[in-house]
Amino acid sequence: MPVQSTIHTDLQMVIGRAWGCVTSAEIEAHQDKLLADPSFNPDFNQLMDASKMTDWRVSIDDAQTAAQRKFFSSLSKRAFVKPHPTTSSVARVFEGDVALTKKASKIELFSDVPSALEWLGLEALPTDHDC
Repeated sequence: MPVQSTIHTDLQMVIGRAWGCVTSAEIEAHQDKLLADPSFNPDFNQLMDASKMTDWRVSIDDAQTAAQRKFFSSLSKRAFVKPHPTTSSVARVFEGDVALTKKASKIELFSDVPSALEWLGLEALPTDHDC
């Protein structure tokens, strides 16, 4: 599955990445897996690196459903690294999806991982990060 995350309880952080072509079913399966993990805490922050995503096979309705699914709390900070090139249609759909999600949590879009890490208050990815 081209969406994967690791929960770092010591950092109170979920760090993930998405690559290649991502579908609605894969997004939903990823969200379900996080929710089922006993280590998951909805107050944790999130970094999702989608810079290697090449296609987004998600209908508008499915994107809205995924964006409105509230599995992170309004206390969490969620940083998303946009697909590259940022002018692609995938990036524009991604930005729209994030805009819908802003209502539920503190979420920001970034063009690179270092900027996202800085906003989250981290200097680097954890050394044991396996995503």
